[in-house]
Amino acid sequence: MEKLLAARLHAVKVRPYLATALFSLHVVEDRSVPAMAVDVHWRCYVSPGFVARTPLEDLAGVWVHEVSHLIRDHHGRGERYARERGEYGPGERLRRNIAADFEINDDIYGDGLPRPAGAVRPSLLQLPEGLLMEEYLRTASMSGLAADLAWLDCGSGADGQRRPWELGPDGAQALSRQQRDGVRFRVAEAVRGRPGEAPEGWRRWADEVFHPPQPWRQLLGAAVRSAAAAPGGGEDHTYRRPSRRSAGLPGVLLPGLRRMPPRVCVVIDTSGSVSDAELGTALLEVAAIARAVGGRRDLVSVISCDAAAGIAVPLCGAEDIELIGGGGTDLRSGFARALRARPRPDVIVALTDGQTPWPSAQPPCRTVVGLFRRPARAGTGKDADHVPDPPPSWARVVVVG
Repeated sequence: MEKLLAARLHAVKVRPYLATALFSLHVVEDRSVPAMAVDVHWRCYVSPGFVARTPLEDLAGVWVHEVSHLIRDHHGRGERYARERGEYGPGERLRRNIAADFEINDDIYGDGLPRPAGAVRPSLLQLPEGLLMEEYLRTASMSGLAADLAWLDCGSGADGQRRPWELGPDGAQALSRQQRDGVRFRVAEAVRGRPGEAPEGWRRWADEVFHPPQPWRQLLGAAVRSAAAAPGGGEDHTYRRPSRRSAGLPGVLLPGLRRMPPRVCVVIDTSGSVSDAELGTALLEVAAIARAVGGRRDLVSVISCDAAAGIAVPLCGAEDIELIGGGGTDLRSGFARALRARPRPDVIVALTDGQTPWPSAQPPCRTVVGLFRRPARAGTGKDADHVPDPPPSWARVVVVG
């Protein structure tokens, strides 16, 4: 225990913005744990043999690794991913653990924190760094790593699937949901207070904690159901889940149908009436939309629009999008540009202050309008009594900010 706690102090020294989270973990000694692991209730299970054979600085790196799973909410995200796809077996659990490790191992080491032996990184599969767990799960099978990494087990805190050796919600020293959220918020405050020390991935995470995106998952969930309900829409054939009709045709394997996430086009109002802060909020919403479609950035495109629409740009990273505009506002051109895209989007999301004319006819796809929240204020001059037209009734409207 003395060595383990000394390693935690070293982790706090080199990563001070994670101090609150590191000191919130309750240590549980357990010889059945492969190395170190965490559960969803912020307990850290530790094998004495692993501590004895691991150098202190490497042990500090494992502390940071395990607490990063909890801060990034890998257990909640892993549960959602498994529930959406019905993937609960040991192989699927290992894939989620590997993908979660890919997300955090690319930038938590260095600067006084050596990378422990066996730490997995995206380069093992020639994958780019800086992606989310869900994106790695979608872009790689990881079957080539499964045999070599069968020992990998970071606990339910990494993938949401409970282990036999975990104490569960009624065990000692479990943190409540409110306590866990409080720890994450204090970590985000510390990251933002040390902008020169925290890696880019942590800074991006902290920004989203302070500016939580709107619930696009629920909105786009309705859009998925609407798109999939159309004849031939939202579905594709796959042999991974053969059709039940194959039972009636011996020797013939028929493909089954799978639901596909929607193709989304985001039209961002870049007119002069939209502030830089609101444009920054719009980019956060674009990142949230990409996660809502399962991390499929290839399904999301962005159009900058003031009085005229720009080119539909495929999404690579929200922070890399160049927003062009500054003139008047007419989002009708943005809607027209989106509908000319091939393939045509299943959903159009318009992020605007509402100071725009709207299309006279309902687009042939689901439409969501995000209105930037504006404080009530008295106008002056000739436009003092001007009230912009509200979004059409066929659009789902959500206040942003």
